[in-house]
Amino acid sequence: MAAFNVDQSTNLYFANNVELAHVKSDLIRDTVNLSDISPWVQKAIIATEDSDFYTNSGVSPKSVIRAVFSEFSGVGSQTGGSTLTQQVVKLQFLSSETTFKRKVTEIMYALRVNHFFSKKNILQSYLNIVTLGRNNKGQNIAGVQTAAQGLFGKNAKDLSLPEAAFIAGLPQSPSVYTPYTASGKLKSDLSAGISRQHTVLFRMYRDGAITKKQYQDALKFDLKADFKGHDTSNDDDTTKYAYVYNMVTSEAKSILALQLAKQDGHTQADLDKDTALDNQYLDDAQTLLTTKGYQIHSTINKSVYDSMQSVVKNAYLGYTYTSSEIDPETGEYVTDSEPVQNGSVLLNNTTGAVIGFVGGVSGELNHIYTTRSPGSSIKPLAVYGPAIENQLIGSQTMLADFKTNFTNYSVTDYGGQIQNKFVSATDALAESYNIPAVNLYNEVRQKTNIKSYLTKAGIDTLTANDYSQLGLALGGTDYGVSVEDQASAYTTFENNGNHTDAYVIDKIVDPGGNVIYQHKTANTRVFSPATTYIMQQMMHQVVAKGTAASLNYELSFNTNNLIGKTGTSNDYKDIWFVGSTPGVTLASWIGYDNANGTSYNLSSSASATNLAYWAKLANAAYRIIPGQFKADQTSTAPSTVKSATVSKLTGEKTGSITYNGKSYNIAASGGTVTSLYNDYLPGVTTSEFGIGGTTDNYKEFWEYTGGKKSNGYGKVTTSTTSSTNQ
Repeated sequence: MAAFNVDQSTNLYFANNVELAHVKSDLIRDTVNLSDISPWVQKAIIATEDSDFYTNSGVSPKSVIRAVFSEFSGVGSQTGGSTLTQQVVKLQFLSSETTFKRKVTEIMYALRVNHFFSKKNILQSYLNIVTLGRNNKGQNIAGVQTAAQGLFGKNAKDLSLPEAAFIAGLPQSPSVYTPYTASGKLKSDLSAGISRQHTVLFRMYRDGAITKKQYQDALKFDLKADFKGHDTSNDDDTTKYAYVYNMVTSEAKSILALQLAKQDGHTQADLDKDTALDNQYLDDAQTLLTTKGYQIHSTINKSVYDSMQSVVKNAYLGYTYTSSEIDPETGEYVTDSEPVQNGSVLLNNTTGAVIGFVGGVSGELNHIYTTRSPGSSIKPLAVYGPAIENQLIGSQTMLADFKTNFTNYSVTDYGGQIQNKFVSATDALAESYNIPAVNLYNEVRQKTNIKSYLTKAGIDTLTANDYSQLGLALGGTDYGVSVEDQASAYTTFENNGNHTDAYVIDKIVDPGGNVIYQHKTANTRVFSPATTYIMQQMMHQVVAKGTAASLNYELSFNTNNLIGKTGTSNDYKDIWFVGSTPGVTLASWIGYDNANGTSYNLSSSASATNLAYWAKLANAAYRIIPGQFKADQTSTAPSTVKSATVSKLTGEKTGSITYNGKSYNIAASGGTVTSLYNDYLPGVTTSEFGIGGTTDNYKEFWEYTGGKKSNGYGKVTTSTTSSTNQ
């Protein structure tokens, strides 16, 4: 029984087999003899992980029973209750590629290890290889000696009882209980790790390993003050490709964790509802990444990524705020900077592959994953798309834009304006008028379940409260949506109405050359082909003449087939543009993190800034992968798209109508336009032809149409209650 090579590195790759990096392993792991490890640690580990370690056969009877039951019943085995010997086996001998069920194999090996090795050797091995979170440099660590030095600045033999108990609590969930962040800074909230330490101390007291006084004194010990301060002398997390490295390793770890969980009979739903179980498998997956010599192939195009970083590096996105505060460790004043941050991601519309991204202007936080208010960029997904799908409107259906007081909700257009007229759905979307969107949302949500469309499009961060509020039509949410999710949802409009999840891991290959994971694209129908085509035509007007018209002068490729939508949240906290060519979708968000209780807003010119920045990102990517943009590809209308000639004034068929005893020929009163419909055609013209609006609003319209030009219809007014949503 040969030991597995725990030092074998996993390699990460960009797309097209371009090498990225080696997975950081526990390079600073120091091996020491059991005699050089504090007795407190030994007692704490045994009390916590395997109380009958010295008397058992290397396995837990419960584990044996579960494994046997699993083998004969076909029901997946459950984890938990592993002895120290089993854990040593799992860490040193087993790989995820074993043909036997992992738990059964683990038990068989544990029995052999217990037979051939002494308890002292087993305990020593465990204490030298167990994963123990991070040190004050942010490095992943393993082994008690490394943990003692990285957490408390001392050798393992010198650990006190409170320190030993803390370290002994780490193996259950190192990522949760470790006191340090990925950058090596002390966590602001240490309660999880300290609570775990208290559990360890109680078990030691319960088992008679410590006295009552020792137990009580250890509980009183100020552990927080005992941790080492942040050390930046060897901080590898600020490398050129840190964002890519962290993204790829995180995704790979999640994939491997799910594979391990499924081997043990668990599902993704089990992991979603059980954080401790999820963390257990993530820790196991991390061990695999640092020891098993995999090849992790990502979808990130290195050249595209590099070009996007060059753009953000040289871009001005807004004012950088600075503040001074006292460093509690040094007592000196330090200056903190808070720049405008950016999260951008470029996706393949058909496959969902992440081609390139910008994680941020500075710091560790990857802003393509943070959730922010989407502003009006949510309108195509939550309002107009569902309305067309449910045959509520055509592209030229008129929507009311008058002062409207909904129940417990009041809204204006951008800047507090009110158009005081009926506007077509296409124009309302192109100019991002808010009142028409809310009127339409109020109608469509009564006809269909809006949540079903957004969840099928991959947006699952919205709450029940979000869906109950009219403000969702303008991006009003409890938590918001992420840049990646928003971009992924928009690919639906260029993928024939189908959504496929965004992904970054193409495949994982084991040391033997076997592909143990291969991404498979799966489509979910969100909108019909007809709805998709109509939305393309409407969203193109955002670029052709609407809020994103500036792109026509800033892009180096054909914009005739470019679609998109701008978004601005209240008080200019979040600025968005999501744009799609037939081949790719690029989303860009800018805003402040507003860390440490700050509350900074962007300026009123931030939307123009973001559009210009988006154009630079798109141009940079296009220079490298022009073929993937498919910028010249024109969509063909499916047979289910119906068209009709309608009045520009009413959005309905032309003809004569009588209103308040007066006849009107609406064809002669403003011309005609072609309106597109999802597999239906409009009926006869009616006097109340639009979505929303009151009797007085229609009276104003007909009087104006009849020649009364002084009644206020169509004259823009400004409300005292202003909205910055756009």
